[in-house]
Amino acid sequence: MSRVCQITGKKAMVGNNVSHSKRRTKRKFDVNLFKKKFYMPDEDRWVQLTVSAAGMRTINKKGVKAALTEAQGKGYITKY
Repeated sequence: MSRVCQITGKKAMVGNNVSHSKRRTKRKFDVNLFKKKFYMPDEDRWVQLTVSAAGMRTINKKGVKAALTEAQGKGYITKY
């Protein structure tokens, strides 16, 4: 599975390592991802998601059901 947040769609970014002599080499900034289980009380089941820290804050703010339907609408997740 690729390292992409299923709620926000965040993925790795590309940037530069800059040395003391200002020499630049390519590097990758990974996303802060977690495999986490969330309980959906209306469906009485658990859902396991790969979410970033920002995605967890979104779920805490909106709720699991609303965050999943929004992510499905944006195409980040196909079926939950």
